Amino acid sequence: MNKLNELKGFIDRIADDGLCIAFSGGVDSSLILRIASETGKRVHAVMFRTSLHPAADEPEARKLAQEMGAQITVMEIDEFSNPDILKNPVDRCYLCKKMLFEKLVEFAHENGYKTVADGTNADDHNEYRPGIQALGELGVVSPLAELGITKNEVRHFAKELGIRVHNKPSAPCMATRFPYNTEITRESLEKVELAENYLKQCGLEVCRLRVHSDIARIEVKEEDFEKVLINRKNIASELKKIGFTYITLDIEGFRSGSMDVGLK
Repeated sequence: MNKLNELKGFIDRIADDGLCIAFSGGVDSSLILRIASETGKRVHAVMFRTSLHPAADEPEARKLAQEMGAQITVMEIDEFSNPDILKNPVDRCYLCKKMLFEKLVEFAHENGYKTVADGTNADDHNEYRPGIQALGELGVVSPLAELGITKNEVRHFAKELGIRVHNKPSAPCMATRFPYNTEITRESLEKVELAENYLKQCGLEVCRLRVHSDIARIEVKEEDFEKVLINRKNIASELKKIGFTYITLDIEGFRSGSMDVGLK
C-alpha cells in the first residue's frame, strides 16, 4: 500500500468518533482536511485567528474549507494576553502551541469530537519545533508525521488530489521574524507584515523579513536576488517609510528557521 492510501486509511480510522482538524489553509492541513472530508464522518476544521499569524490567510482558508464541503470555525485567541509568549523565549513555540491547542481540545470535546489532528509533517521533526512537545502532551494526532510523510510528499499528494494550494509557500508564525528574547509588540508585527506584503507585491512570493532592532534583513530564494537588486531603491524607500533604518539582503538566501542558529 502506498503512503497516500495509508494516510487515507489512518485518517478514516481516527475520524470514527469525530475529528477536529487544526486548519491553517496551508498545504499540510489542507491535505488532512480533504481526505477527512471524503470519509463521510463528522469532521470539523478549526482555524486560529491570532496576533502572530498573517490576517490575510483567513479568507483563503474559509474558501478552501467550503470547497471541500467542511464545516469551519474560526477561533480567536490573543497571544498578547500571555506576557511570557511576548518575551519571545526559546521555548515560545511550546508556550504558544500549548495555549492554542488547549482551546482546540476543549472545543473538540465540548462538541463531541473525540480526536484532534494537525498538519505537522515528518520534516518538522528535523527542525527546532518545541511546539511538537505541547501537541504530544495534549494528545493531538499528527497523521503526516506518524506515517513519515515529508513536505515534498505532502505537496505531491495534494497535487495528485487536485488541491489548489499544493504549491503554496509555508507561512509560519510571525514571531519567527524576531531574535529570541526580543520583546514582540503589535507595532513590530504590523511593520513586518506590511514589509512582507510589499516584498510579495514585488514578485518575491517566498520571503522573510527578519528584524534586528532597526535593521531589516531580507531573505529570499537565491534565484530572486536579482529581483531585489533591480527594485532595491523602491524596496529601501518603502521599508524605510514603514520604520526600518537599515535594509539588507541576506546573501545566504531564504532558509527556514534562520533565527534558530546557535540553538541546540
